[in-house]
Amino acid sequence: MGEYVFRGRLISVRVLATPRGAREVVEHPGAVAVLVLDEGGRVLLVGQPREAVGRRVWEIPAGKLEPGESPEEAARRELLEETGLAAKAMIPLGAIFPTPGYSSEVIHLFLAEGTSGEPRPLGEICQVRFFTPGEIAELARAGEGDGKTLAALALLKLRDQGGKEPA
Repeated sequence: MGEYVFRGRLISVRVLATPRGAREVVEHPGAVAVLVLDEGGRVLLVGQPREAVGRRVWEIPAGKLEPGESPEEAARRELLEETGLAAKAMIPLGAIFPTPGYSSEVIHLFLAEGTSGEPRPLGEICQVRFFTPGEIAELARAGEGDGKTLAALALLKLRDQGGKEPA
């Protein structure tokens, strides 16, 4: 199964022997992300510093799965921790592999329905605000789009179309 070359708190890295040669694989425990819409169709995003890219990134509430936690439990926990909101229902939208070329991470995407509470940021370094879909598209066009946010919106649109191709 390969040799571990790094074991950290969030990830581990193994080197696997493949027919194409040695391959480094990042092992990740998995994650969740939660889409929250207001009555006008705006999307709640959390802006927080992301050291890996050296800037603040606006993204839907998200976080890693804890041991023994179901994706729905993690989604409820992350939504409350990052925004102060609770949801009556967590509707699964699907799951994605954000970087399958080198990572085992899977992100389970949910739509929060029946939210209660007042959106508030987690700590002083984070911000929380609603964005229109157009503003989110502009972030992506400017090279600042978050993949899981865009995937959740795409899956919601496909769900609303009944999984059918547009006419």
